[in-house]
Amino acid sequence: MKKNIILSIITLFSILIPCSDSFAHGGEKHGKKSKTEALKSEEAAAMIHDTVAPTQQNLTEEEHVQHVQKPSSVHADLADFPNQHPLFVHFPIVLLLVAAAVQMANVFFVRKELDWITTFTVLISFVSAYYVTFIDHPHTDGLTEHAKLVLEQHDLYAIWTIYLAGAALAAQFLNQFLLKGRRWSIAVVAIILAVAAYSVSMAGHYGAQLVYLEGIGPQGKYLDSAHSH
Repeated sequence: MKKNIILSIITLFSILIPCSDSFAHGGEKHGKKSKTEALKSEEAAAMIHDTVAPTQQNLTEEEHVQHVQKPSSVHADLADFPNQHPLFVHFPIVLLLVAAAVQMANVFFVRKELDWITTFTVLISFVSAYYVTFIDHPHTDGLTEHAKLVLEQHDLYAIWTIYLAGAALAAQFLNQFLLKGRRWSIAVVAIILAVAAYSVSMAGHYGAQLVYLEGIGPQGKYLDSAHSH
């Protein structure tokens, strides 16, 4: 009997305590709701600000509002960029890595189809690497001494990438058209491409360091627009 009474009391308290807590807060979790409402208010304020505030691209408020109303109008033309180098530099990076991977696979499979993929990817890689290094590579101005050191490393690996991509392209032509895709010649091309892939990866690493750590390039900062290669 006593056990039943004790169990009844415990059960009653277990029901009443949560209910009293709910009534005390009006049946709502005010703390969480207030945070949610605050976040919504901040988001709404940010949206209102974004719709009327001009960006850092020297736009007027009227031009910015037009861009908000028509999102496709924010698409920039090539002439809007201070330099086209960052638009094309990813081609040699990606394609050399792909070419190296394909050629390494071809050492085992020895397929003409894979040989053709390597030939085209290396050709495009070499042309695009030459373009972004010698034709459309930006001049810089006002760099710190540390940034200059980083830039020197970036340029060094970029030059080596061109040499290695050119060597890989010549070796691939010999492999495909003269040696008819023998396994040992495929392996030679694969080795050259592996070194080229490492070189272009290092050039990309130092390039990212220049942009994200040294602040060179965004919105034309530290770029000398009066000169070009």
